[in-house]
Amino acid sequence: MKSDRDEINGQGGRPTRRHVLECMTWAGTGILWTISGGVPRSLGLVDQALAQSDDALTFMQISDSHIGFDKPANPNVRGTLELAIGQIKTLPTRPSFLIHTGDITHLSKIEEFDNADAIISQARLDVHYVPGEHDILDDEQKLYRDRYGRGTRGSGWYSFDANGVHFIGIVNVANLKAGGLGSIGGEQLAWLEDDLRDRPASTPIVVFAHIPLWMVYPTWGWGTDDSGRALELLKRFGSVTVLNGHIHQVMQKVEGNVTFHTAASTAFPQPAPGSAPSPGPMKVEDAKLRKLLGTASISFRRGEQRLAVVDRPLEP
Repeated sequence: MKSDRDEINGQGGRPTRRHVLECMTWAGTGILWTISGGVPRSLGLVDQALAQSDDALTFMQISDSHIGFDKPANPNVRGTLELAIGQIKTLPTRPSFLIHTGDITHLSKIEEFDNADAIISQARLDVHYVPGEHDILDDEQKLYRDRYGRGTRGSGWYSFDANGVHFIGIVNVANLKAGGLGSIGGEQLAWLEDDLRDRPASTPIVVFAHIPLWMVYPTWGWGTDDSGRALELLKRFGSVTVLNGHIHQVMQKVEGNVTFHTAASTAFPQPAPGSAPSPGPMKVEDAKLRKLLGTASISFRRGEQRLAVVDRPLEP
């Protein structure tokens, strides 16, 4: 017997949620996620208009631009970032802002940050950043904070509100654990608890960080060692969406009231978890590269407690 969670809308003759996930992981197709009352459903791209209606908050996520990278997996990362920004500029609905979930640069060099800013600014949107581990390689980890950390706490964490949604930028790359696992740390967790304390459980929450807050593949450091403590603080909220980067591929997971979404890179793909001896830039045929890179559009419609995530490859 099929459950409501496995059907797209409970109607016969349409693909199940599991089938959609199996088909989209590496095919570069788009998928729309909605959250209603904390229960996610996946919809076909024909329903994108639902997420882009006039009364919806729409924002974009990009990740892992790695400006400065020049190896065979993609010797022109500036070009693919430009394609991503160009894609954002041509959307029928102008996003309210842009979120970048880290690894803006490859080696934390001033010119890499300058080059990234020159491209991303072409979107003419406010941009909310969190750092990736490649953004804080300088000895004092100052370059990222001096450029993007105004008004933030600690190593760069912060929160803000937009159209009834509470956004939380988490830094989980400043003190990596054994094997490269991310870490939030006690000071940031105490801040998070205080930040959430007086918010009603009906508030939609969007958390964004670089390394996933669920254990995608701990052997490769694809997870955050103390994420369970953060998720415990979030469990009373009916709608929680967690956006990450780091693993350079689209993956989703639903756990109770939380939907995890890990975005594609704009620079290069990485292998699927456990499918190679180690993670790292993955060379693919030139014709396939742009199909494995992309952006994500996230929308919220006031009064309906709905969030939607649409993944968009740079090339269909």
